[in-house]
Amino acid sequence: MRRGCDLDPLSERFVPPRIAVIVSTYNRPDALRSVLVSLNDQRYREFEVFVADDGSGDDTRSVVEAYRAETSIPIRHVWQEDRGFRLAAVRNRAAAAATDAEYLVFIDGDCAVRPDYMLRHARLAERGFYVKGSRVNLSEGLSARVLREQLPIHLWPNREWYSLWRQGEINRFAPVLRVPLGPLRKLSLTEEKGALGSNFALWRGDYLAVNGFNEAFEGYGFEDWEIVVRLLRYGLKRKNGRLAVSVLHLWHESRSIAPGSEQVWEAQLESESIRTEKGVDRYL
Repeated sequence: MRRGCDLDPLSERFVPPRIAVIVSTYNRPDALRSVLVSLNDQRYREFEVFVADDGSGDDTRSVVEAYRAETSIPIRHVWQEDRGFRLAAVRNRAAAAATDAEYLVFIDGDCAVRPDYMLRHARLAERGFYVKGSRVNLSEGLSARVLREQLPIHLWPNREWYSLWRQGEINRFAPVLRVPLGPLRKLSLTEEKGALGSNFALWRGDYLAVNGFNEAFEGYGFEDWEIVVRLLRYGLKRKNGRLAVSVLHLWHESRSIAPGSEQVWEAQLESESIRTEKGVDRYL
């Protein structure tokens, strides 16, 4: 029976993949708590959570332990030593640990998700495709209030988000809507700059085939785009998750692209490689 379809999950014909959600984080326990609470409120609950921790302190571990005590959803804390920004490496560690998963969903530890998020990702999963989701950015002031008051933003209705958009508290309203796009999701199939690491999904077998994220990136920037270049070379196509799987991104200060990351990115564009040399296989 084919895995991945657009059928009602209550139907006997719906056979979703086994999913691992990989949540990347670094020393932002208040935001991580908001994300984990939103995952615990999912309508579809057949998934595991892997917190991919790039060297956070004990506060983050405490949040994970508290969440583990409150939920029936399996959760693992995958930690690596803090040696600077090594997002690619910790994502690979978590993906390697997700041995029971068929499908990987990547989100950031400052991106809460609405209650239908996992259900819709399960329904979008299709062999031969990766899924790019979308994002709503919250303002600095709204984000501070959400974290301070522990507001359940993932449960807010569309009318609330529309009001916040009119007030300038979020950058876009459209991503919170749900529209069945059908075959339109498969347009722009070869867009190279088509990944958003804070909302990105693919089959674990495809991830392993390209050897995961490139750990030559040690510094912020381009690791999300680079893996997509290799996935396209491998033969995958893009499925657009817009108006289906959006995340609610809590504000943080903007980061600067690391010079080394730009060099790695430019070298990759000039190459024809599919598998990265420094990837997930070192943890398998």
